[in-house]
Amino acid sequence: MAKIISKKEIAPHIYSLLIEAPLIAKKAKPGQFLILMVHEKGERIPLTIADYDRERGTIRMVFEVVGKTTAMLSKVKEGEELFSLVGPLGIPSEIENYGTVVVVGGGIGVAPVYPIARELKAAGNRVIGIIGARTKGLLIMEDEMRKVTDKLLVTTDDGSYGQKGFVTGPLGEVLRSGEPVKRIWAIGPAVMMKAVCEVTRPYGVETITSLNATMLDGTGMCGTCRVTVGGQTKFACVDGPEFNGHLVDWAEFINRLSRYKQQEKIAYDLYKKSFGE
Repeated sequence: MAKIISKKEIAPHIYSLLIEAPLIAKKAKPGQFLILMVHEKGERIPLTIADYDRERGTIRMVFEVVGKTTAMLSKVKEGEELFSLVGPLGIPSEIENYGTVVVVGGGIGVAPVYPIARELKAAGNRVIGIIGARTKGLLIMEDEMRKVTDKLLVTTDDGSYGQKGFVTGPLGEVLRSGEPVKRIWAIGPAVMMKAVCEVTRPYGVETITSLNATMLDGTGMCGTCRVTVGGQTKFACVDGPEFNGHLVDWAEFINRLSRYKQQEKIAYDLYKKSFGE
């Protein structure tokens, strides 16, 4: 059972779903993900857990409409059920009292960064948050992030809100300031995570990135999510989804993300045509 309790459009084409899933909520931890199917003939897609409430038995997913399946997911109604919801999957984030940590969320990546920041704060860390979006209207979960960070820095590409530029700007400022940063989490588009790693590399601060965009079955059988980390082949679904970004072969990973762009576009165009969108 995966009943939709509430659905909200929190930014243009970005939706938040609150789902009744007590067994998943009981076990869910920051950094883990879910595999879902909207209907019995639908594709399987991964979504990182954006929040969970063990007492209420609910989980939260935040997603952006970028293709056929996410478009279908945006059409589900409160009270309806997803055909399939599997999880929690993947290795959870390593939450310890490190001292000072930085969490970086770009675009939709702010959602999975949130529970990581919350648990890091609960573990006694000084948490510096950096979140960004292309423009003010696409910035999500700012209020939630302010509640779980000691300091929150906001950027927009166009300068419509916060600091103009990318999340790498304030991140570099934090590192240059001499803050004793012990570990960094960065989640967002692949190019953003790669850029963050290039900023942090000279400082030798371990930078954790989440690589879940290429998954299919989520159990390590299909091999679709294989990535090269430290010269070794890893499976993001069972060995990750979090990896030290300084060891990731970003050129390979980014190239793999574009493998099915043409097929995805055809499927999405047919879907929009069928529903008059």
